[in-house]
Amino acid sequence: MAKILVTGGCGYIGSHTIVDLLDHGFQVVSADNLSNSNAAALDGVAAITGQHIQNYPIDLCDMDATRRIFQEHPDIQGVIHFAALKLVGESVTQPLHYYRNNLISLMNLLSSMEEAGITNLIFSSSCSVYGNTQALPVTETTPRQEAESPYARTKQIGEDILQDYARAFPHSRSILLRYFNPAGAHESALIGEDPSNPASNLVPVITETAAGKRPELVVFGDDYPTRDGSNIRDYIHVMDLANAHTKALQFLLSGHASEPCSVFNLGIGAGVSVLEAIHAFETATGVKLSYRIGPRRAGDVIAIYANYDKAARILGWQPTRNISDIMRSAWAWEQKKS
Repeated sequence: MAKILVTGGCGYIGSHTIVDLLDHGFQVVSADNLSNSNAAALDGVAAITGQHIQNYPIDLCDMDATRRIFQEHPDIQGVIHFAALKLVGESVTQPLHYYRNNLISLMNLLSSMEEAGITNLIFSSSCSVYGNTQALPVTETTPRQEAESPYARTKQIGEDILQDYARAFPHSRSILLRYFNPAGAHESALIGEDPSNPASNLVPVITETAAGKRPELVVFGDDYPTRDGSNIRDYIHVMDLANAHTKALQFLLSGHASEPCSVFNLGIGAGVSVLEAIHAFETATGVKLSYRIGPRRAGDVIAIYANYDKAARILGWQPTRNISDIMRSAWAWEQKKS
């Protein structure tokens, strides 16, 4: 089967996607500088699949280092690009750091792919590109609004770069996958969300609080115009998300993609508030959480959830797990790594 480069392969979504790719017969090479990930994730991948993955611990902002991967693996047929900085709050305080890292790395990758004659790319985008939209659920044709953070803007600009590239090189094929909120862990509990920096996503903050690693969980605002005053998000199980990448890649490699650049939403199609997510964890695990209401956090969108009909129709993808599955698997992972 085809060899695929996965950038950010030691990260949360990257490592789970590698498992799904290997399960479907692909060969994989990883590139991850470990700035917010852990090389041990690939040990977990090996324990699950029996396959050891080579990782290049490089910074994709280094053009020579990026080019070298393709020179050493001339049989790469596609790239899944996860590698990026992704902390919303941090991006607000360090915007140049985010622009420099997320955009230069993408341009270096595209240039290296062009030199190597590789035309298939899957780009890790985000529902944050929609901003504070009034139309819910969002479809791929929902107009993008003003970005609420520099992180979100780098995703908007990344999409724009790929759309422009597709117009200039119509033989290329790229798919932009707009994730909603990935959460949960592999059912083996051998890999899960394990950032090297302090966790900021809701579900690992919930499990760390339950495990006693944090004294309490802070809900950032209860005065939003939502059903309970807290933010609403669409939580998708990371293994469902991983499988969508495999299906997108199979779609590209099959030659069925008629457009040089396509966009797909990936979510479960339902919104869950922060307070509802807390109660879902308590119900799924029987563990009570200590939490309090705090002020709003800069950069947070009020509410967002997906319509994924296009991915179902064209890619044949469907999410199979719900918020309870997310919480149970995340808690099993937290207990195993504690």
